Amino acid sequence: MRTMDTDAVRIGVIGAGRMGKNHCRVVAGLRRATLAGVCDQNVQLGVAVARQFEAPFFATVDELLENVDAVTIAVPTTRHFEVAARCLEKGIHVFVEKPITATVEEADKLAALAEKSGLVVQVGHIERFNPTYTELKNVIADMTPLAVNFRRLSQYAGSNMDVDVVLDLMIHDIDLMGDLLGGEATQIDASGVTAFSGSLDHVIACVRSATGPLVTIAASRLTEQKVRQIEVTTLEAYVVADLLNKSISVHRSMVGEYVNHAPRGVKYRQESIVESIYVPMAEPLLLEMQHYLDCVRTGSAPLVSAAQGAQALRLAMQVREIAHGHLLSLATVRHVVPTPKMVMREAN
Repeated sequence: MRTMDTDAVRIGVIGAGRMGKNHCRVVAGLRRATLAGVCDQNVQLGVAVARQFEAPFFATVDELLENVDAVTIAVPTTRHFEVAARCLEKGIHVFVEKPITATVEEADKLAALAEKSGLVVQVGHIERFNPTYTELKNVIADMTPLAVNFRRLSQYAGSNMDVDVVLDLMIHDIDLMGDLLGGEATQIDASGVTAFSGSLDHVIACVRSATGPLVTIAASRLTEQKVRQIEVTTLEAYVVADLLNKSISVHRSMVGEYVNHAPRGVKYRQESIVESIYVPMAEPLLLEMQHYLDCVRTGSAPLVSAAQGAQALRLAMQVREIAHGHLLSLATVRHVVPTPKMVMREAN
């Protein structure tokens, strides 16, 4: 794998949508890197984003690839494999947003191409770089997890309609589950709800492995509150990590009593203590892009490889298939959920 120890790495951004624009912002501010170009099929959008960050615009991917050492790919998922494979063919390092590809077959092919090329191929599972998640791993390192509950909830407005909720939101926690707990899933159960998109909008999955704890994962784009939370029940403590608000609380058992000898007996009882863990404030996308840059410069392996991205997609596809088999539609919900008038008539 080639390294770049002296010169600034020329990074191009392919896809100028919401995520691609964020990539441009972060790359433009990286030391020892240059935002060398922006490419998008929507010329008007691409030119506007390129101008905003003072970078050249390229109308085609091939033109961009002639002027860069590395790229970040933020195009629709259906184009991930096509674009990433083209970049590898040209000898260009690749960062591709999650999910790695649209199908498991494409993911396996891309992982094989990455291995053969010797180039850096990193998948955008951004929560691996969330400081809260990093600290959570440190906190539970010497504990014995019994159950882990992941919750990732969002509003429907602003959600990524390119894919369903499993590939949009849940895949983040599927990847975290594999990194945090390891082990192969031996049993998966899942149920889903479709409300507005015609695809899965709310899914709950239960995953078991031969040696690991019980894992439940909830993902929704139907809630009014945005939630990014991991709850870990261990033999030693109950740990809650809020990935959104950057906080970790550790609840430990401790029974202490202050006894008043008056007839009323126990005056005060302390049943547990709560530790608040310090979490450094840093933007996960900045940490993710800095890691990608470091890998390109030094030739080191990325934290989230193409093979790991393929494994997360494989498990996500299994969850999707099972959830589709236990699917509840909005029409069905309206039929079975009693209205207030129905409840009043039954009470009478």
